[in-house]
Amino acid sequence: MQITRRTAMALLLPTGVLGASPPLLAAPAPAGAFGPLEAKTGGRLGICVLDGAGGIIAAHRAQERFAMCSTFKLLLAAAVLARVDEGRERLDRRITYTAADPVGHSPVTRQNVADGMTVGELCAATVALSDNGAANLLLATLGGPEGLTAFLRRTGDTVTRLDRWELALNSAIPGDPRDTSTPAAMAGSIRRLVAGTVLKPASRTQLRDWLVATKTGDTRLRAGLPGWHVGDKTGTGNNGTVNDVGFALAPGAAPEADPIVIAVFLTKSRLDVEASSAIIADVARQVAGTVK
Repeated sequence: MQITRRTAMALLLPTGVLGASPPLLAAPAPAGAFGPLEAKTGGRLGICVLDGAGGIIAAHRAQERFAMCSTFKLLLAAAVLARVDEGRERLDRRITYTAADPVGHSPVTRQNVADGMTVGELCAATVALSDNGAANLLLATLGGPEGLTAFLRRTGDTVTRLDRWELALNSAIPGDPRDTSTPAAMAGSIRRLVAGTVLKPASRTQLRDWLVATKTGDTRLRAGLPGWHVGDKTGTGNNGTVNDVGFALAPGAAPEADPIVIAVFLTKSRLDVEASSAIIADVARQVAGTVK
């Protein structure tokens, strides 16, 4: 049987990534192109890249589950913005908390215990600086991890799930389905959130701005896309887990253009975080070479 482009994409991507009309394949990376990079890590590398029309540019282990770690914070910020769009939340609403709430890496919430922070400030800290305390405070506004999962189900993602809070969700235990996504599911969700109709235009712009302001990803996707307009969310956890997901516009692209979407997950890497981050940058370089 001949495999059509539409059939190939249906095999790679979960329900909800494909639109009503078949997207076009945009110079896909050759099969096995990422095998050598994966071999360098000694771990498992997952990749899904969608072009501006939703077509597959690259995919490797796109349907396998990987621990999200802090990449879930992109989805969290979007869920908060959706509540703002619905009139159920305000970015200027101030949330107070105690000194016990900032956990692990929480540079912003730890400095603002006395006065609290607005929802918008918590979102910015969650995305740009991966503040764990801010993420937990925002999760609470959704009803906890299950509230974020419910948002994803409503918006077409049948795969991604969040089960725990920071810091427990970073355990990245092999074979554990908790707090995981697939590269295909994550890429599909990001596309719907930054370029689709899930969020109102002002909220889409706000989400993109928060992602562009990220301070933790300079050595990952951004390092492989010099000159590109990149917005991303990193994630790092146990068992050699190093991730980066987001969107990118090629040099010269109009700001309002639909971006490419990239989801890269790496786990069980034998390399240190710096070297694993360089692998993600190498993935981005290969992707850039396929985009005309």
